[in-house]
Amino acid sequence: MEKLKIKIYADGAVVEDMLEAYRTGNIKGFTTNPTLMKQAGIRDYEQFAKEVLQNIPDRPISFEVFSDDFAVMEEEAKKIASWGTNVYIKIPITNSVGETSIPLIRKLSGLGYSLNITAILTLTQVRETVNAFTQGTTNVVSVFAGRMADSGVDPVPVMKEAAAICHAKVGTELLWASPRELLNIFQADQCGCDIITCTPAILGKLPNVGKRLEQISLETVQMFSKDIQMLGYSIV
Repeated sequence: MEKLKIKIYADGAVVEDMLEAYRTGNIKGFTTNPTLMKQAGIRDYEQFAKEVLQNIPDRPISFEVFSDDFAVMEEEAKKIASWGTNVYIKIPITNSVGETSIPLIRKLSGLGYSLNITAILTLTQVRETVNAFTQGTTNVVSVFAGRMADSGVDPVPVMKEAAAICHAKVGTELLWASPRELLNIFQADQCGCDIITCTPAILGKLPNVGKRLEQISLETVQMFSKDIQMLGYSIV
């Protein structure tokens, strides 16, 4: 893992999990989204955000706007930005009816905010997003490579081209979003991605990196044996 250039961000909305990841020292930033907050049972968004920021003051953390209306989205973005200097405002590439967020992205970037543009799946969206960023600002382009793979499309060639587009503008980082397995960390690094977000389930597999496959095979059989004993299975 020490040879990897990519930064690993933790993806989630359970405060205890975020703090545990932070304490390892290996996690370089954090991302959240409304779905993760729903799963975590978050009721007060601002209270959740401020608790996280109080405990994690020195890592980039992305908080997403909630509104589907761009005028309201703009006000939400400004409020989110006020929560801390390490905050990135997460803006979806479109609203829920498919209207582009590019004008809002251009406006917010022009005000100097750090943005994380999310739910991107095409190179056209990547180009439009990067073009909307103001020179001198710091931003993240989150391409959902995992969802791309779920549709049967190989994300690797797309992510390589996306990296070239993002790196043409100083201050723009490419994030491999929605990874499905630990291997994606290595794929993202080879593609030139700057960041990958990982859920606690994927982060929990990091100890397997570098382990001999024979050892993993043995541990798998030992797991089967333990479960058989617990369940009391018998054939004869």
